[in-house]
Amino acid sequence: MGQYVITTDADVAEGAAWLARAEPRFAAALILTGPLPLRRRADGFAALRDAIIGQQVSVASARAITARMLAAGLAEEQAVARASEDDLRLCGLSRQKIRYLLSLAEAGLDYPGLRHLPDADVIARLTALHGIGQWTAEMYLMSALGRADVFAADDLALAEAARQIFDLPDRPRRKAFAQMALAWSPWRAVAARLLWAYYAKVKSREGVL
Repeated sequence: MGQYVITTDADVAEGAAWLARAEPRFAAALILTGPLPLRRRADGFAALRDAIIGQQVSVASARAITARMLAAGLAEEQAVARASEDDLRLCGLSRQKIRYLLSLAEAGLDYPGLRHLPDADVIARLTALHGIGQWTAEMYLMSALGRADVFAADDLALAEAARQIFDLPDRPRRKAFAQMALAWSPWRAVAARLLWAYYAKVKSREGVL
């Protein structure tokens, strides 16, 4: 299949159909979730900026910080690189995240060039930067670059959904989870979408009870 890129809902549906044929428990989960979301966004600086802002804070807090940055004219790479620490602190960023964002803005990443690199090379380039770990790099590959065969084995929501769907005694840890996900290749990123959707449905049901 090669380095397949997910760009449309039809691509996600194709992957979901493949997973349903390959794994009966995924077929059952899809009945609960319904059609899976595309989960795509534009690639580039903003995608990584928002990933850093969102680390260890609520979605509402991350959105508020991002809104303040946009209002202050600090949305783009060049503007952030020129900003002072005080400028960024006024937007609600911690000292650590200020360092991360300045490092990212000053790195001069060739974002269009990342589109053409193998997954492992993209991960290596991104994780070389302060504040970007394996999970963030994998999220970028899945959501910003649309790679179809990437999986985030450190994601707690994915692990919890897999525990429930596959009736596991505990959440699978990274190494075991990555090994488990090999069976879902070449559509591991769609498997991730399915697991996230399943997790959201189950959490929503629990909230109603």
